[in-house]
Amino acid sequence: MTETQITTTCTRDCPNTCGLTATVKDGRVISLTGAKEHPFTRGLSCHKTAAYIERVYSKERITSPMIRSISGWKRCTWDEALDLTADKMKQFRDEDGTESILYYQGYGERTGLKLLNKYFFNLFGGVTTLRGSLCGGTGQASQNLDLGVRISHDPLDHYNSKAMILWARNPVVTNIGLVPNIKHVRKNGGRIIVIDPFRNKTAALADRYIAPAPGKDVYLAMAAAKIIYEQEKEAREFLTNHCHGAQKYKTLLDRYTIKELCCLAGVTENDADYLADTLINSAPASILLGWGLHRYKDAHYSIRAIDALAAIAGTIGIEGGGVSQGFEEYGPYDPKYWGDELNPPRRTLLMPVIGEEIIKAQNPKIRMIFSTAANPVCMAPNSNKVIEAWQQVEFKVYSGHFMDDTAELADVFLPATTFLEEDDVMASYGHNYVGAVNKAIEPVGEARTDFHMFSSLAKRFSFADRFCRPAEAWLNDICSPITEWGGSLSALKHEPFRIPEPMAPYLDKHFPTPSGKFEFMTEFDQQLLEHGNDEHYPYTLLSVAANSTICSERTMADHTSLPEVSMHPDEALLHKVKNGDEIIVKSQIGEIRAKLRTDENVRRDCLISERGGWIKAGHGLNRLTLDMASTIGNGTPYYQTKVTVLPII
Repeated sequence: MTETQITTTCTRDCPNTCGLTATVKDGRVISLTGAKEHPFTRGLSCHKTAAYIERVYSKERITSPMIRSISGWKRCTWDEALDLTADKMKQFRDEDGTESILYYQGYGERTGLKLLNKYFFNLFGGVTTLRGSLCGGTGQASQNLDLGVRISHDPLDHYNSKAMILWARNPVVTNIGLVPNIKHVRKNGGRIIVIDPFRNKTAALADRYIAPAPGKDVYLAMAAAKIIYEQEKEAREFLTNHCHGAQKYKTLLDRYTIKELCCLAGVTENDADYLADTLINSAPASILLGWGLHRYKDAHYSIRAIDALAAIAGTIGIEGGGVSQGFEEYGPYDPKYWGDELNPPRRTLLMPVIGEEIIKAQNPKIRMIFSTAANPVCMAPNSNKVIEAWQQVEFKVYSGHFMDDTAELADVFLPATTFLEEDDVMASYGHNYVGAVNKAIEPVGEARTDFHMFSSLAKRFSFADRFCRPAEAWLNDICSPITEWGGSLSALKHEPFRIPEPMAPYLDKHFPTPSGKFEFMTEFDQQLLEHGNDEHYPYTLLSVAANSTICSERTMADHTSLPEVSMHPDEALLHKVKNGDEIIVKSQIGEIRAKLRTDENVRRDCLISERGGWIKAGHGLNRLTLDMASTIGNGTPYYQTKVTVLPII
């Protein structure tokens, strides 16, 4: 049989949202590569994409519905699984109200039709849902304070940059579409700076690597700003006419000397000089913020100080400049199809502390959890508390691909399709293009799309006529903003559509803030950044993005016998452990076994590990992480957790 090629869009939790070409032979995908026609990704795709085919056809993938019985899991029909689910929903609604059910929708996929998952539950009467995030909420909320509405520079605008500052950003691993931008800047004589406590893979492409102490980036940004002021190179016109609070921020800087700020940041004065010099003499310089920067309780201080540094340097509101953090991936969708207006406001639980929130929920208690595109038992902080919470809930429904940590605690397993088995629309949080998700193959086994799954479930309720419409009709309504912008779904099937955001925002120097100007941070409490220092737990645990997997998208076969952690060899010597040893990693709330790797490139105050490993495979770093919410944005401060290491005696 001849091979066919299907153009589609990656829907995984990654800012690159690559345009892809799936090559299909005899009904099977045999290769998955970057689509050359995509305006941003231009044929690039990561090695994780090529390996995704193995995930689709993995022997571990669950492709039939299952119900847990007294003797364990047993295969069942879709009707049996959905009948049981519907019966339990009706029971809990009638006995305790709709808020006794929690819908946990994760970040695994965020396509257009998946808006309807929440719409289904709102038609049901409105259940308990989530607020806050496990990822970028802190960054967006912090930038909104400075800019009014965070609008990032289109990645294609970075080709206008004469320097790029990648602040806790690791494009080689997490955003490969930016690598051509980096190479373009370097080819044209520009500078690349990577700033990260962890020497990530992108540092190899940089002219300068700077390793601030974890969570202390605010001081590096302040030091560079102070240097710019001392050299009288500040953007006076912008500061005078287009900023609010600039003088108050300068007063904050005047509390410190440059030497003091660098000491607090854990960097050299030469590092701060190089950063300031780059902003002054290699303009325009673009600053790109990574997600690790958000993972501290008071991360807003660092993010707002970086925004302030850009304002002082005069790089806000110019082509090739700015501070870019992310994009609104729900922008091209009509939000009314979440259905939140169908009911009075319903209860929400705070995602960063979801275990505690479920345990303490009353009037009504959480009696059922329905989760999709998520593995919170593994990925949410304080996994042991999340497990306790899940175990106390009477009935759990899980939709996914594999028997991961959250699936293990479910009562019903609903096998979901992958994006290669779906038709949908996908926007991005890393660029301005919307792409079509075009089905390349028929669903493997009995797997169903979320839309098919919820449509079938809706037929068991009185609102079936309001939900059960053709997917194409729903997409036409959901994507009405695209039509209003001059696009069409028929054209989108063949080529991406660019959301009409500016290539470079704020060129008119008008900001949607209360003052209409860029607004500086005017309060700073240094004591908040010292909270949590404990001589018994001297290392900040940095659980970084894995090179070969995305979050917990793994199989049992993908795991090593133990998670690996890296620390500086001199610190290992202090704890009487060495490279290759099995050790105990311990925090205030838990401990795990791990294999030690010593690395001279690791800061002496850090312990590094890849995130996403399953608890059932002996990994599960979030058994160590504290559950709390960030001060701004209700984000998750994973990196607030301090640990120590112990030898195994």
